[in-house]
Amino acid sequence: MKHILIVDDEAGILNALQRLLRSAPCTYGNRSFPLAVSAFLSPRQALDSTASETYDLVISDYRMPEMDGVEFLKAVKQIQPDAARFILSGYADLNALTRAVNEVGIERFLGKPWNDYELLSAVGQALAHQELVLENRQLANLMRADLGDATPEQIERQRLEAMEPGITEVNWGPDGSVILDPEFRQKD
Repeated sequence: MKHILIVDDEAGILNALQRLLRSAPCTYGNRSFPLAVSAFLSPRQALDSTASETYDLVISDYRMPEMDGVEFLKAVKQIQPDAARFILSGYADLNALTRAVNEVGIERFLGKPWNDYELLSAVGQALAHQELVLENRQLANLMRADLGDATPEQIERQRLEAMEPGITEVNWGPDGSVILDPEFRQKD
């Protein structure tokens, strides 16, 4: 199952997108993607959810009161770099589009109102592309291991870091203990 995060400050838009993504089949080629959808009115709450949930696709409104869509997707990219990213906007702003592509690497810029078929097609394409990228990365890692360019431990460390950034870093104390809070300073 593919997990999609939607952020928009308008409840009506969120409800329409959720209804569409949950009810319509999302297919690309001969592949079908069952979808789970999480929706948030607040970009800050949505960003908090990316720390505990893994998303395959993030769709964000461009104009929101707390932060704009580019700022939000930039923060999401830091936490979940493999998630595909879309911006949804009712405003055709070329500067915003350029900024979104250059700073965030969005997959698509979709206009409001959207065409249901085009939106579902874009979602299917993005999810299929994401699967290919991840599969290609896995095959490249297997080839590196076969060639001796990387050990299985290094490949596993990279895989874990991609899933949970920072998980392989250990902060050691002067006495050999593990420091869980990097802000903690031991007094001499």
